[in-house]
Amino acid sequence: MIAEFKTSLVPVTDEAATGEAKTILDASIALRGRASNMYRAMANSEGLLSTYAHGYEAFRQGSGFSSHEQEVVLLTISRENGCHYCSAVHSFVADKAIKLEPDILAAVRAGTPLADAKLQALAVFTSRLFETRGRVSKDEAAKFLAAGYSEQQILEIILAISIKTLSNYSNHIFHTELDAAFVDYAP
Repeated sequence: MIAEFKTSLVPVTDEAATGEAKTILDASIALRGRASNMYRAMANSEGLLSTYAHGYEAFRQGSGFSSHEQEVVLLTISRENGCHYCSAVHSFVADKAIKLEPDILAAVRAGTPLADAKLQALAVFTSRLFETRGRVSKDEAAKFLAAGYSEQQILEIILAISIKTLSNYSNHIFHTELDAAFVDYAP
């Protein structure tokens, strides 16, 4: 679901990029061979792109979640926010890069119960944290912790909600076009 409003700002080209936005775009190109349409759109605000890129890296490197768990969190938030772009990107990553089981990927995308009890607890808690704007009940937190997660990881989900809010909302107002690699994963 994209916004009715569409910004008139255009994605930033390599030639137009400056400062930290250029550094981040160049790093993305060096790592992946290209900068994504989302990064190019976000580069219109150096602070936005920088905050997203650094927060995303912090989540990936320090959350204490496995790569499968990270994708469950990121996909759940993107689905909750109705972001077509991030839902497609994280579905691609889940399928191609980390080999998340197809039934788990399909369930997360659809918002239906996951066969894996621990991942189900993670998806449910992430949704509740998102829906309640951080005001989860003691019972909800207890169920999450009983599934084998930590209080520190509650903060990591808050970080993920923060970075996905930046990217999801940006994609909504940019009507970000899916990169060719992600088209087959569009919701």
